[in-house]
Amino acid sequence: MKKTFLLLLSLILTALLAAGCGAAPEATPAAPETPASEPGTPAEPKSDVASADQMAPVEDVVDPNMVPVYADVLQDGTYDVTVDSSSSMFSVTACELTVAEGTMTAVMHMGGTGYLHVYPGTGEEAAQAEESTLIPYAEDESGAHTFTFPVEALDMGLDCAAFSKKKELWYDRTLVFRADSLPQEAFREGAFATAESLGLSGGNYTVAVTLEGGSGKASVESPASMWVENGKAWAVVVWGSSSYDYMRIGEEKFLPLNTEGSSTFEIPVAAFDRKLTVYADTTAMSTPHEIEYTLCFDSASIKLAP
Repeated sequence: MKKTFLLLLSLILTALLAAGCGAAPEATPAAPETPASEPGTPAEPKSDVASADQMAPVEDVVDPNMVPVYADVLQDGTYDVTVDSSSSMFSVTACELTVAEGTMTAVMHMGGTGYLHVYPGTGEEAAQAEESTLIPYAEDESGAHTFTFPVEALDMGLDCAAFSKKKELWYDRTLVFRADSLPQEAFREGAFATAESLGLSGGNYTVAVTLEGGSGKASVESPASMWVENGKAWAVVVWGSSSYDYMRIGEEKFLPLNTEGSSTFEIPVAAFDRKLTVYADTTAMSTPHEIEYTLCFDSASIKLAP
């Protein structure tokens, strides 16, 4: 009987095993591996360009009436030049423009050490550019960063991407290197109209003049009185305010002709049809303050005075 029971139990176990009871579960198939990139395939570019909401307010520094000034109208040499920036966060405190053999470069002195590279293009272009094409900083005597930047033309908006050391982002900037900040001797003969090139004989004239700069509230009389002597032109600038106690062109100061009424000055007109940078010192504030303006005298408007 015992042998019969054991034989029966053996048969039952054999049947169960054949049916799969008690068998170990199958292993879950491994997920297929992600195919490796083909050799030489560039990696996905990192998004490291500042978005609009990450940037300080942008100022439009490009005047649609500007006419680009290229190197071919300038004398070779190095000149101080004013640079307008579309961002207060990218302030160029001083700049030297070098003109040589038909090309221009500028050494821009920054207000600090916040940028490590600049690039003559947009932030998107800079992010994709080869590292060898990025412009690294140098240090001036104060330790502030400087960048040597190629200048295609003056009086033209130029793209400049700047890489922030702190944010590790490229920021889009627009720069304008201003032709009106260069001295007259920087320009080749014939680059701008002068009293001599216009053939103006000695005598009295009138000429239309436009003023820009400051808060936009200042004004000057137009047309202005002008006279020509020995091939040089002089104009009488009459301000719409009595609060200016001197004008300055370069390092030369001009004192007012009058002590009452609108502030009136005689200044030289070095060129026509070109914005000339002048400074006027106002006493209307709590302390005297120099304000930068430009004056442009229109050669087409010149008439003999009655």
